[in-house]
Amino acid sequence: MIRNDIKALSAYHVPDSDGLIKLDAMENPYALPEDLHRDWLNHLGTVNINRYPDADMLPLRRKIAEREGVMPEQVLLGNGSDEIIQMLLLAMNPGTCVVPRPTFVMYDLISRWMKRPVASVPLKADFTLDADHFLQVCAREKAEIAFLACPNNPTGNLWDEKTIDRIARGLNGQLVIDEAYGPFAERNHNHLISANVMVLRTFSKLGWAGLRLGYLLGDADQIAHLNKVRMPYNINALTQASAEFLLDHFELFEKQAAAICVERERLYKALAGMDTVTVFPSQANFLLVRVPDAVALFEGLKQAGILIKSMHGADPLLANCVRITVGTTEENDAVLTALKELLG
Repeated sequence: MIRNDIKALSAYHVPDSDGLIKLDAMENPYALPEDLHRDWLNHLGTVNINRYPDADMLPLRRKIAEREGVMPEQVLLGNGSDEIIQMLLLAMNPGTCVVPRPTFVMYDLISRWMKRPVASVPLKADFTLDADHFLQVCAREKAEIAFLACPNNPTGNLWDEKTIDRIARGLNGQLVIDEAYGPFAERNHNHLISANVMVLRTFSKLGWAGLRLGYLLGDADQIAHLNKVRMPYNINALTQASAEFLLDHFELFEKQAAAICVERERLYKALAGMDTVTVFPSQANFLLVRVPDAVALFEGLKQAGILIKSMHGADPLLANCVRITVGTTEENDAVLTALKELLG
């Protein structure tokens, strides 16, 4: 029978976006160029799908390791970063998981699936994180693992480097620095990797969301142990082949990330000029915006053919907030036009 605590949970909801400008899921809005798309399809044609995929994935791990400046044995691959979060929470000693609040919901949700207690540390009103308070909660709760999303979702900000360093050096447990939005931020945290600090990444925000490929960078011994709870053949053959091919064209995605950052700043300035809007600084590929009535705005934009994410009700700090993914120039212009009409 299904556990009662699972019955009490709400499923992670993915709204229907058919026919809408989709700015709710932090995806890269740019499709592959036609010639690269054709070459990619030709490359996929060489994959024998009657055979199981490469279980060790060494060629792909080597490519990622070379790009990240680590050894292949320091790379763990997952079916999106969600699966890696699940592996981490499965493998660590029983004990509390500590996270900031608000942050990425899957840390809490997956912990609850596994009956792992969760303690949250509220951010300040400006979404900054108090390192000493965070460490105090970790000590009080005897935290076995803690997650820091850098930049944070849904707030978009990147906490001060001294804050992250203080937590990394002061935590008596496993720290996972989640850099899902790293391609749009001013720094990464690879220099902090140690026996108790890991860095989590994904290719989803960079333009490969449909491939569902994430990776973890960490101490080789820790990665070896985590591989023991990784499902065999967890990365399918088509995703492996696609990633190996696309990594050879990585400069294209870096240029797209740079273009998204330019559009992010343009969108930020335009929103900041609206009287009834508060837009928060972001180093991700989205903006968090506070408006007079988030629910009404969400519905109004949906009627205008634009899907964003309403964060109202998710946390007191997010009252009347919406999250808008940075799209193409045309998509961002459509959002701004609709906002001006809806907000007067």
